[in-house]
Parts: sequence; C-alpha cells; structure tokens
Amino acid sequence: MNNQTILHEMLNFNQKFVENREYEKYETTKFPNKKMVILTCMDTRLLELLPKALNLGNGDAKIIKNAGALVSHPFGSIMRSILIAVYELQAKEVFVIAHHDCGMSGLKAEPVLEHMKEQGITDETLNTLAFSGIDIKSWLHGFDSVNESVKHSVDTITHHPLMPKDVPVHGLVIDPKTGKLDLIVDGYER
Repeated sequence: MNNQTILHEMLNFNQKFVENREYEKYETTKFPNKKMVILTCMDTRLLELLPKALNLGNGDAKIIKNAGALVSHPFGSIMRSILIAVYELQAKEVFVIAHHDCGMSGLKAEPVLEHMKEQGITDETLNTLAFSGIDIKSWLHGFDSVNESVKHSVDTITHHPLMPKDVPVHGLVIDPKTGKLDLIVDGYER
C-alpha cells in the first residue's frame, strides 16, 4: 500500500465521519476532566489499551506521546507541553507511563544511522550536525532499563525550575499485552 492510498482512504473516511456527525459523541472541552496529564510512549499497542486500563474516557486526560515516554531535554517540547497542561489546562497531576518491551529499550544509534543512510541521509549531513555540536549518537540512543528511564523522566519533571512543587509526578510501567501497571514512583510520597 503506498502513502497516497493511505492518505486518500483517510480523507474519504473523514468526509463520511463529518457528514454523519459522528464527532458529536466525542465532544468535550480542552480541560481534562480528571485534571491529569500523561506522558506515554507512541507504541501502537497503547493506543486503546492505555486509556482502557486507566479507566479514561475521551476528555479525561491530556496525553503526550513520544518514543519511550522520555523527557530527554528539560526545555524541549515535551516539558513545555507538561507545563502548559499544568499552568493553562488545569492538570493537577503528572503521570509518566512507559511500557515493557519498548522499542527504545536497548536502542543503539548505529543501526538507526545506517537506516538513515539507506534512505538517503548523507555523511555530509551527519558531519554538519556533528560540527554544529549535535551529538547524534546520544540523541538517538535509547535506554537500558525502563524503570530507570521512568525515574529519570519523573526526576526531570519534578525538579524542573518551572514546575510547581505541589504537583505530584508519578512514574509507572504498563504491560502492553495485559495493561497491568507497575508503580515505579509514587508522586504523593515525594
């Protein structure tokens, strides 16, 4: 299936979705009903499983997704989104929820770089990035322990200079098969 087919199938479905007013059952506000923001992984297995396993419906939570549920930079877009959720969108708690069997677990930069080159990224481009001070290997590196990764993200959020001290930040790991949650960091105990 080529990308053009995927796009047109999506647009055709969307046209019928709007014409049939199917959006009405999803209407809510921009404020999370359960006053929470969740940082989780972009893994496909979590798309429906995570909200069901947490008893979340449409409108209950702000959900931020990225590879590995990582806060890799204290002033990057993930942290900005969390802060906006807290200060502007009424989130009162933060949840970092990673998962077992994550693609970022044990990810090494070298195979990713090789795949980039196979897709046309040149050594010249990579050298330009290195010359600009970007450590591409560190940037692409995953993590060795999901529990330690969750703790690191929780610590980054908790100790952020712009994060209110009274907002609990919790860390959990979900099983992408069963939905079982393992508590790694209880934000109420901090």
